[in-house]
Amino acid sequence: MICITGAGGTLGSEVLAQMRAAGAPVRAAFHSADKVDAARTQGIDAALIDFDDPHSLREAFAGCPSLFLLGHNAIDQTELELAAVDAARSAGVRHIVKQSVIGAQKEDYSLARVHRPVEQAIEASGMMWTFLRPNSFMQNVLTFMSPTIRAESAFYSASGEARISHVDVRDIAAVAVQALLRPEHAGHAYTLTGPDAFSYDELAETLSSAVGHTITHVDLPPNELRYGMVDMGMPDEIADRLLDLERYFRSGEASPVTDDIERVTGRAPRRFADYAREIAPMLR
Repeated sequence: MICITGAGGTLGSEVLAQMRAAGAPVRAAFHSADKVDAARTQGIDAALIDFDDPHSLREAFAGCPSLFLLGHNAIDQTELELAAVDAARSAGVRHIVKQSVIGAQKEDYSLARVHRPVEQAIEASGMMWTFLRPNSFMQNVLTFMSPTIRAESAFYSASGEARISHVDVRDIAAVAVQALLRPEHAGHAYTLTGPDAFSYDELAETLSSAVGHTITHVDLPPNELRYGMVDMGMPDEIADRLLDLERYFRSGEASPVTDDIERVTGRAPRRFADYAREIAPMLR
């Protein structure tokens, strides 16, 4: 049995779907009782967890030698995931595949400093580990940019001309499945990127071609972008993390392209142009 946390989110739901397609025994862990009920109606072994409740974590992890650890984007995400690592060890988990971020090992931006202490705790725990360190998700176009794309034919960043090797969540999930099912991936950290790096202006051109009308990237000063995020209800600390991610993008650190996805899965990662054509109807 393999437990998948974050099973209701963009990435976790894809890991769950691909694990089920592979015929692997899984337990899906959700933060919502409604999602637990919906999963059970599909015949999925599902558990309700609260990262603030170690007992719920130990119950969910019990009988699962392997765990996909995906915390939610909270101010105290590090502490919550550290609690999950402790619960996993107590429950007898032997291998954790942790969802992390690109460049976590360097700890030179806020999200890296959120994830690296958890990686270090896993390394010191005696459990086997695999770390997935993906770049920015292609799916962020739908998750975060689509409201203004549909309303204004525009999206906003503070990334300037930074080139980013965006990666498709389905490719990250495919690596997660291999890491969970094949023991040779233990002890490895994989940097997961798309096949090329491009700026947000170029991303806008690709979306424009797919949708059939002009979509514009608007590069804002960081303080203006922060104001907009906070005005929409985002907590200050989360807004600051995202602004620091924009700074990281501008530094060029998110532009490298790796072959880790192809080496693990045996196939090349998806291209953004193909993804743009898939989602075009949802952006019109």
